[in-house]
Amino acid sequence: MTRSVIELTVTPEDRRVAWLATAAVGLALVDAAIPTPLPGIKPGLANIVTLIVLLRYGWGTAVWVSVLRVLAGSLLLGYFLAPGFFLSAAGTTLSLLTLGLARHLPARWFGPVSLSILAALAHIGGQLLLARAWLIPHDGVFLLLPLFAAAALFFGTINGLIAAKLLADSPAPDSAS
Repeated sequence: MTRSVIELTVTPEDRRVAWLATAAVGLALVDAAIPTPLPGIKPGLANIVTLIVLLRYGWGTAVWVSVLRVLAGSLLLGYFLAPGFFLSAAGTTLSLLTLGLARHLPARWFGPVSLSILAALAHIGGQLLLARAWLIPHDGVFLLLPLFAAAALFFGTINGLIAAKLLADSPAPDSAS
């Protein structure tokens, strides 16, 4: 009996995605450790990485990093395939779709802060829509929208400012001197 050996070639892009996903997962773990006044209201620190990746490496890489973050984070935190996993996946999906559309808007008006706010609002929108459709089949869930939207606006602004600062402080990979 002969055995075939499959060799996988690891590219520099694969390594970059792995490192960026690791940073996002680490921030997601920090996020999970922060006590919050209400379930569902979190700073979304991993979204800082997603924004930087989107603006530095493009939407496709941001999708990879986000998918890996949701999968690895849910496994490490013990809620893979639990409702929290699906809520996170729904929020991340709508957020990424929003960022995918928003990246075509004029960069002069849609920088890291505004993109972060749009992504945060889309994230909570995706979570509330899934919660309404699956977990809480009552329109009363939308009464939480003002509170969650205010939190998304606040944390989206903070995360966008952090991402903007990090982008400004580090040279783009193509412009290394």
